[in-house]
Amino acid sequence: MNEIKIGIVCYPTFGGSGVVATELGKALAKEGHKVHFITYSQPSRLDFLNENLFYHEVDFHSYPLFEYPPYELALASKMVSVVKNERLDLLHVHYAIPHASAAYMAKQILKTHGITIPVVTTLHGTDITLVGKDDSYEPVVTFSINQSDGVTAVSEDLRKQTYQYFKITNEIDVIPNFIDLEKFKKQKKDHFKKAICPNDEVLVVHTSNFRKVKRVNDVIHVFANIHKEMPAKLLMIGDGPERNKAEAHCRELDICDDVRFLGKLEAVEEVLSVADLFLMPSEKESFGLAALEAMACEVPVISSNAGGIPELNIQGVTGFMSNIGDIEDMTRKALFVLDKGNLPKFKENALKRAKEFDISKILPLYEAHYQRIIEKVATEVRI
Repeated sequence: MNEIKIGIVCYPTFGGSGVVATELGKALAKEGHKVHFITYSQPSRLDFLNENLFYHEVDFHSYPLFEYPPYELALASKMVSVVKNERLDLLHVHYAIPHASAAYMAKQILKTHGITIPVVTTLHGTDITLVGKDDSYEPVVTFSINQSDGVTAVSEDLRKQTYQYFKITNEIDVIPNFIDLEKFKKQKKDHFKKAICPNDEVLVVHTSNFRKVKRVNDVIHVFANIHKEMPAKLLMIGDGPERNKAEAHCRELDICDDVRFLGKLEAVEEVLSVADLFLMPSEKESFGLAALEAMACEVPVISSNAGGIPELNIQGVTGFMSNIGDIEDMTRKALFVLDKGNLPKFKENALKRAKEFDISKILPLYEAHYQRIIEKVATEVRI
């Protein structure tokens, strides 16, 4: 495919949308495309040098007149500048709020300079299922999605919910999240496992941003039940508003000695490489990227059946799903997976499933989408 100059706009955080956007940009750069990140700080996973990768920081300042800095305006202005100066072929914005509306504004400004820039918007989840449904944002979200030249969603469930909640006239293509199997392949970390589980305990892991929708307390309760039946340890990766409650629950259940809160980690694959089971009891999950990362490290998953998770976690094969909040059912299924006679097969199946989402298989879908949108917009301009 010919080189494409792409501007990627995302949240530069540990969250799923930022991770996906950054890993996608890195993969595109390796394929020879020029990739320009436009964010308010350097993305957390933009951690290597490549001649095709560029970073443009969005500057926005506080003034006494503004209660909150007008980030969306600063972002639109930066998009205009980068598109003009770097002669970009396409803008790809991740997460509808406020990136899609800022891209629309930038596109209109660029038209006054005689520049037409195609815009692709990728929907990731809470920008649709939570924040976007808010009456304060819904009209802008609907308009921005409909004004995008291309729209993608990370799961079929998210696509369906977008059409359900919003009056969308645009076509939405499903391009699932992906994994870099080279990065997440299981590593031999026997010394690390021995340090955490000195008496050969099973190791359970949870990763999230510790918001209410992740149901972190369910993780604690499921683990406490597992702990009653077999020697076990739990590692909690991430941070957020529910962490204090989760720590308090550990004290109430008297399991603190076997639970560690590790905070935010860059190299989650090092922990996942020694894990035996991953817990994801979320009440909302557009795809379940953290579960896919676990599977790539040969870790089976016990999850809820929320959102797009059933499109990833295969019941009875890569793990099990339960209804949201059904702690007892999750416990029973977790104990079944952790049985020494069952665990090896579940681990093997988890990796096999993860291979279906390797970035080498998903990247061409994005490249084809870009090419189609660029050609569509060029045709519209000629007409």
